[in-house]
Amino acid sequence: MALKVEGMGINGDEKVEEVKELNYRGVKAMPYVIGNETFEKLGTIGTSTNLLVYLTTVFNMKSITATNLIYVFNGTCNFGTLGGAFLSDTYFGRYKVLGTASISSFLGMLVLTLTAAVTKLHPHKCVDTLCEGPTPWQMTFLLSGFVFLIIGASGIRPCNLAFGADQFNPNTESGQRGIASFFNWYYFTFTFAMMVSLTVIVYVQANINWAIGLGIPTFLMFLSVAVFFIGTRIYVLVPPEGSPLTSIFQVLVATIKKRKLDLEEPSVSLLDHVSTKSINLKLPYTNQLRVLNKAAIITPNDKMNPDGSSGNRWTLCSIQQIEEVKCVIKTVPIWLSCILYNVSINQMQTYTVFQALQSDRRLKPSSFEVPAASYTVFQMLALTIWIPIYDQIIVPCLRRITNKRQGISLLQRIGVGMGIAIFTMLVAALVETKRRDLAHSQPTIGFEKGKGAISSMSGYWLIFQLMVAGLSEGFAVIGFVEFFYKQFPENMKSFAGSFLFCGMAMSSYLSSFLISIVHRTTRDGVSRNWLAQDLNEAKLDYFYYLCTGLEVLNFIYYLIVAKWYKYKGTGDELADVPLEDMTTHKHVV
Repeated sequence: MALKVEGMGINGDEKVEEVKELNYRGVKAMPYVIGNETFEKLGTIGTSTNLLVYLTTVFNMKSITATNLIYVFNGTCNFGTLGGAFLSDTYFGRYKVLGTASISSFLGMLVLTLTAAVTKLHPHKCVDTLCEGPTPWQMTFLLSGFVFLIIGASGIRPCNLAFGADQFNPNTESGQRGIASFFNWYYFTFTFAMMVSLTVIVYVQANINWAIGLGIPTFLMFLSVAVFFIGTRIYVLVPPEGSPLTSIFQVLVATIKKRKLDLEEPSVSLLDHVSTKSINLKLPYTNQLRVLNKAAIITPNDKMNPDGSSGNRWTLCSIQQIEEVKCVIKTVPIWLSCILYNVSINQMQTYTVFQALQSDRRLKPSSFEVPAASYTVFQMLALTIWIPIYDQIIVPCLRRITNKRQGISLLQRIGVGMGIAIFTMLVAALVETKRRDLAHSQPTIGFEKGKGAISSMSGYWLIFQLMVAGLSEGFAVIGFVEFFYKQFPENMKSFAGSFLFCGMAMSSYLSSFLISIVHRTTRDGVSRNWLAQDLNEAKLDYFYYLCTGLEVLNFIYYLIVAKWYKYKGTGDELADVPLEDMTTHKHVV
């Protein structure tokens, strides 16, 4: 079956194009898509969660150097999603980007496995307190693996969810149910992969053999690539429709060109054309970011198409296009608060591991020792447990109080998460003070290679700060995801995800910058270095208090910008000229 698409040819003659109707295989494609997702998560998460320990114990890096490298690596992975989304939407489509990215991730995992398996590709083991760092060649080979992983993450993260949803027909009830089912299975596989990676794979890496521990996720990543390409024949391949970034730049350029025009002139007319092909909802005219409205002013020099649309969007944009761009720009202040918020979450995933390395990790009465990186599973557990409690118990209670379908608004939910983040850093600081004091006042239980004495404080104490961090994520991070997804125009959903990942990237860069400044500033001060290699001689709790102060300032900033923000479609419509009274193609101000 084919669909007829009518339009105007180059010379003005009518043309008819035959477009093949998509053959959705929804449920049949799910095993391949979900299989690819599961093996990919098992492969990459199993490595990234324990990468900090690998760099400090196998490559003999200083903790400050390894932490900075991890932050830069994670930040670049997230920031690269913008490029992946752009290439997918504009040129290649999601299938090609996902396939290429999956192969790149496999190559990156293979390189990391070789660094552990081949003795010449990593430094010699530490002898007593003498540790030899990596050679330039060893470091270059290691970083080449990181480059492959960055390319893989840049393509997989912005495209995998959208590609899975592409396999279902969104215009049918069964297709909509299939999409909902896919999202449920997606988050289930993510949680499953986290649990397996943070327990089984991390244990093999830390307690048995790094080559085997890295080889397992590499093989799983190979299975991910194989499963993905096996399903090629039944996939729905949605062609690229062009980058939404172009629309943003068009509005900005048109605004600059018409910056000298006055919106208050009685004769000014604004273009109010809405394309019938657009999937975006009609948005009301608003006065927020009013300067951008100048891009819609119709002048004698502007070219118009027969259907009333702009002949050149780089000089004349419609009100609808401008309002869509406003939706993106208005989220930027909220996005900035997301950057600083994630700094505290980053500390839970890095320095908590270092705290665990110098804590008593034995499961009594047995002698089994929990791998340091495995403690972060409690952050994921808290998030997993809290989500159904919030949806099934808290939201219905709040709904009866506020008469809102979601109980509280998205911005209120994010604000609660930010408030809990302040408490998270306070708890982390108090626990670290206790750990260090016990290391100084009571006999230690051993010595951690390359670091220092192991405190007698049980690693169980770290669970509390991780659980609180997971609770904070349950409010703020999920709130941010839903906020950007709902507030961006419908044709910018993949860009919305990339926008959020870019915020996480900036958080990683900021975390790296922050610890570098703190390390250099306190190194030569009167007090001990806050971020010394041996945490027993450091002042990590002071650093956590510093992060607490930053979170307080960020919370105050967030309250200000959240009060200013107006949700999409509920803006400040002109009272004297309602939107419904606009003429078909223009609005008189």
